[in-house]
Amino acid sequence: MIEKIKKLFKPNPNQQSLAPGRLPCRKYTRTKAGDITMFIMLVAAGLFTMLPLIYAVVTSFKPLDELLIFPPRFFVRRPTLNNYLVLPDLMASLKVPLSRYIFNGVANGIITTFVYIIVSSMAAYALCKANFKYKNAIFLIVQFSLMFNGITLGIPRYLIYSYLRIIDTYWVYILPHMAGTMGVFLMKQYMEGYVPDAFIEAAKIDGAGTFKIFWSIVMPIIKPAWLTLTLFTFRDVWAEVPQGTIFTEQLKTLPQIMGQITAGGTARAGSSMAITVIMMIPPILVYLISQSNVIEAMSSAGIKE
Repeated sequence: MIEKIKKLFKPNPNQQSLAPGRLPCRKYTRTKAGDITMFIMLVAAGLFTMLPLIYAVVTSFKPLDELLIFPPRFFVRRPTLNNYLVLPDLMASLKVPLSRYIFNGVANGIITTFVYIIVSSMAAYALCKANFKYKNAIFLIVQFSLMFNGITLGIPRYLIYSYLRIIDTYWVYILPHMAGTMGVFLMKQYMEGYVPDAFIEAAKIDGAGTFKIFWSIVMPIIKPAWLTLTLFTFRDVWAEVPQGTIFTEQLKTLPQIMGQITAGGTARAGSSMAITVIMMIPPILVYLISQSNVIEAMSSAGIKE
């Protein structure tokens, strides 16, 4: 019996040796026709995804007569910049200049994103590397909270804002994201896969404290994760429209005055698309800066056992 077992585990001399810890894999052949088909499908999917973006840009350059054509045309025949040039006139009736709305949006996006990344990273570091009671239960609550839509939390948030007396202040933009759990989940999952305990133990032996380890070791390693979180957070804050919590005109952002511009119906469609194109520029710039790290972070942040 022992000899039979040894024969089962005896290596095959004709089999190619593998590195320790690696399993043999089957080789799949790729055909040229399959590569071409895959390429065509990817191009078609990419173009379909970009259709809203292309339509917004094209419509922003359409003159009024082309906006009123039915059925509407996708491409513009006589492009014009009038939809962009009339924006200052449309804003003239408002109490605040257009630059103030843009500044509010950019400032809120930068400050909120920075605070959210710091808070999420610290919470994730504690859940991932610290040992304390009920740690797993807290992370289950974090996962459970991801199932709730932001709309369902509207009334509880308003009651909290009212209790804290921060309605009609900039805190309305910052506070909801500070309590967001998506960043905690993303950061924790990435830390588990890319921050070895050996690094932290070695730093402690060298005399580094908790904050020194966090800033000098953990944050540089999880750079792809917090760059990805920067993209998503800035995009959400930039396009956010607080409902029933911002009343002062000086505190409003660009998305909040979109309704006043689009109130003119089809005649204002070109100007509405011009504002939309302007709103797309900051998130696109943030994406261009962090695009190389987005896929790496998202592919590494799956649920691990």
